[in-house]
Amino acid sequence: MPVISMFYGIKIYIYVEKSGKHKTPHIHAFYGEDTVSVDFDGNVLDGSLPRKKQAMVIAWVMMHEEELKANYDLMLDGQTPFRIDPLK
Repeated sequence: MPVISMFYGIKIYIYVEKSGKHKTPHIHAFYGEDTVSVDFDGNVLDGSLPRKKQAMVIAWVMMHEEELKANYDLMLDGQTPFRIDPLK
């Protein structure tokens, strides 16, 4: 899973799988020992982060929805995703 962004100690990864668990476009966010999966509409699919960190991740996803979709499409075609600006 390539890292596509990092901010405030949070690492954002994207992973594509044409079938199975990862077929819904989403990101994985890691903060310390905690992890959360969030779809491109900002819905939590699995896991959780501390409340404020999770809110940051959801806000970031909502701000970068189009870039996330473009990265997902690139990865479906076997290409490397690009980095997305961190939350500032």
